[in-house]
Amino acid sequence: MCKKERGIFSMSNRLFQSIVYQMHNAIDRVIGVIDETGTVIACSDLVRIGEAHSSIAMNITNSNESFVKGAYTYKAFGNTGSNEYILFVEGIDPQAEKYASVVAVSLSNIKQFYDEKYDRANFIKNLILDNILAGDIYLKARELHLNNDVSRAVLLIRVASRNDISIFDIIQKLFPDKAKDFVININDTDIALVKEIKSNVEAADLEKLARSISDTLSTEFYVHAVIGIGSIVEGIKDLARSFKEAQVALEVGKVFDTERTICNYDNLGIARLIYQLPITLCETFLREVFKRGSIESLDQETLFTIQRFFENNLNVSETSRRLFVHRNTLVYRLEKIKKLTGLDLREFDHAIVFKIALMVKKYLTANPVKY
Repeated sequence: MCKKERGIFSMSNRLFQSIVYQMHNAIDRVIGVIDETGTVIACSDLVRIGEAHSSIAMNITNSNESFVKGAYTYKAFGNTGSNEYILFVEGIDPQAEKYASVVAVSLSNIKQFYDEKYDRANFIKNLILDNILAGDIYLKARELHLNNDVSRAVLLIRVASRNDISIFDIIQKLFPDKAKDFVININDTDIALVKEIKSNVEAADLEKLARSISDTLSTEFYVHAVIGIGSIVEGIKDLARSFKEAQVALEVGKVFDTERTICNYDNLGIARLIYQLPITLCETFLREVFKRGSIESLDQETLFTIQRFFENNLNVSETSRRLFVHRNTLVYRLEKIKKLTGLDLREFDHAIVFKIALMVKKYLTANPVKY
């Protein structure tokens, strides 16, 4: 446990101590709290703080039932889905059981409030989701002892196939340093990894990292996932931008390159530009390009020929060889396209316009989510 984490937990313990001491004045019985290690971390009888009760700690369960041992009544409590602490109250009578229930509820609620206020992961989640006012970001970051001077990037992991495995737990185990890296549950399919980046790390290194995550999920857990990578940002305030870029990268990849599992925002090229264009402008562009005939009039064989022609850098001879057709056959097909659209794909300028038009058409058909 790092020094900062120990400091945060000791603050929580002091909070328990304050409540316990106030409760003691009201009910006039010894009250205390034992943590999961069996150590008394708060008690109205101050000399007992630090005592070890490992046998009692073994009784920490998800049960809401109280139990009696010796001269004390015990009740487990917590607020993270499983009980983390045990409250003890002097006495084994029904009144002691009632006191234990009331104090346990009070401590559980105050602990939940405290965690929401001081939990770093919760702060990072609200930050990337733009749920924090800009003026409060740096103040809260200082309060949580978050370093503002380091570089960070957001990787958004989207699970395409679901099973019983907790992907969130897997990613947390891959990146256990909670002081530097944060794993955030966004929704049922998306998990954000906010990764601290060293000064010499580049975008290509992030792609390697994303690839290793994807390969681990695929080979070890049979889970297919796609990963969007946002830009490396300086300062904690720009993490929301990196997160949105990772979202955009996934959406653009889903539209223009469905085979890719790693989509880097910095490498989206012209696809990113098209994604940012208004729908009406895209529709106008298509009407202007295909004045002579609709793009829908091109059959699949023609579209496949165009794709191979682009892949082979507008080289007629190489494309015909790859398509296993005679050179004249390919020329005939290109002439057919020219007659239909007015664009000669053998000319570089015309080819660029046609390529963009195909991407715009694909974008409009997909109707992706806008961020």
